Amino acid sequence: MLLAKEVNNDIKAAKKIRLPWWVLLCLGIISLPICWLFDHFGRFALALPTLNSIFVLGFVIAVKWKLRRHAWFWVTIAILAALHVLLILFVPWTTKWVPALANAGADSADFCIALWILALVGRFIRRPTLKAKSAYSKDTPQQ
Repeated sequence: MLLAKEVNNDIKAAKKIRLPWWVLLCLGIISLPICWLFDHFGRFALALPTLNSIFVLGFVIAVKWKLRRHAWFWVTIAILAALHVLLILFVPWTTKWVPALANAGADSADFCIALWILALVGRFIRRPTLKAKSAYSKDTPQQ
């Protein structure tokens, strides 16, 4: 399957996911102590980027859940999480109002980039099977 088609199928699958109201309520309740913790340590500006990163990576894991048994998937997710931590720590974030559309655009771009990275890593890790051998290999007679 082409790489772009694989990512496009993942995006289509993501668009079909609808979270029930009680899940959204639980996410909101869970995010309150995280915001309080960042405020307690005087780094409240990092709360929104941290929550956005957690939710985006969680959504990527939910969309690619069929890969959960592959070690390369979890290693890639861990590397992506580490990159998010570095991004959160080294970018100067603001506590001022930022339009929701800007946050949604950044999260969507983050989601798509994560899907592309997982598709690329998966392409390099997966071994070709015997059925996928070229028609011009030495084992098959040429016509």
